[in-house]
Amino acid sequence: MPVSPDYVKKIGNVLLERYPTAFTDDFEQNKESVDKLTNVDSKDVRNRIAGYVARKKGRQQAQ
Repeated sequence: MPVSPDYVKKIGNVLLERYPTAFTDDFEQNKESVDKLTNVDSKDVRNRIAGYVARKKGRQQAQ
């Protein structure tokens, strides 16, 4: 699995701090939330952020 770039982690962590209820472990829902809550124009970056948040939320729920 590739390592996420620092900017993906930073944006993902800020979004989780500011909007903890807007995200779940579902990638598709997170894509829509990232699209609404940020001004990221790149589809690739949006998907990376949504995937990072989904993995992080999935790990939180597993604990």
